[in-house]
Amino acid sequence: MSSQLSIQGVSRVFTSPKGQPTQALTPVDFEVRENDFVTILGPSGCGKSTLLRIVAGLDQPTTGQVLLDGVAVQGPGADRGMVFQSYTLFPWLNVEQNIRFGLRERGMPEHEQKERSDDFIAKVGLRGFEQHFPKQLSGGMQQRTAIARALANDPKILLMDEPFGALDNQTRVLMQELLLGIWESAQKTVLFVTHDIDEAIFMANRVAVFSARPGRIKTELAVDFPHPRHYTIKTSPEFMALKAQLTEEIRAEAMATDTH
Repeated sequence: MSSQLSIQGVSRVFTSPKGQPTQALTPVDFEVRENDFVTILGPSGCGKSTLLRIVAGLDQPTTGQVLLDGVAVQGPGADRGMVFQSYTLFPWLNVEQNIRFGLRERGMPEHEQKERSDDFIAKVGLRGFEQHFPKQLSGGMQQRTAIARALANDPKILLMDEPFGALDNQTRVLMQELLLGIWESAQKTVLFVTHDIDEAIFMANRVAVFSARPGRIKTELAVDFPHPRHYTIKTSPEFMALKAQLTEEIRAEAMATDTH
């Protein structure tokens, strides 16, 4: 199950305790097509995570609306799976129990929970670790569990907020390939926030570049590399050309932030 996302005129203004407004997002209009993998790339503090939280229903827009398959997002829901940068597993549950948590809450029969969790444990390479608790896992293994938990609920769209940002470079590359492999087989709709240019290009069919705060989408670039993708594509001339273009876009926005 996957779906189409429509972001229509979404803006966000935060008010400080002293009543001073800060505009995090200017009105954003954006479409994520069914089965698409879109990365949002931008400098720190540009509002890209704020937009993702609005899509997830964890924050409310000041203006505009978010539609998923034509239905307005009013709050969190099982139709949107969210994976954060921090490891958001329940520490008192083991790997299998964490993955089955949402299924149990939905009232899925026990044997179906087991079948689905076993399937995703295999997909993310965690066989043999089903009974391990989060504190017994590396960061990469915790994120594998979080991804498996999100996918096990079969959301219409997967929302990912810098999910590999806290990992070392080698683990990060392995996780990128793992997620792409799952996406290629499951064909989920994915909206993925990152500040890493290589990651944005490698993962996506389309890169949306955010401006400095207040955030807006200033550029969209198609990424036409075929699937399945291998990490060696990162050294190709085509990849390097895209990287150079995006580096200039981000550098301009970072400099704009410094002058604000």
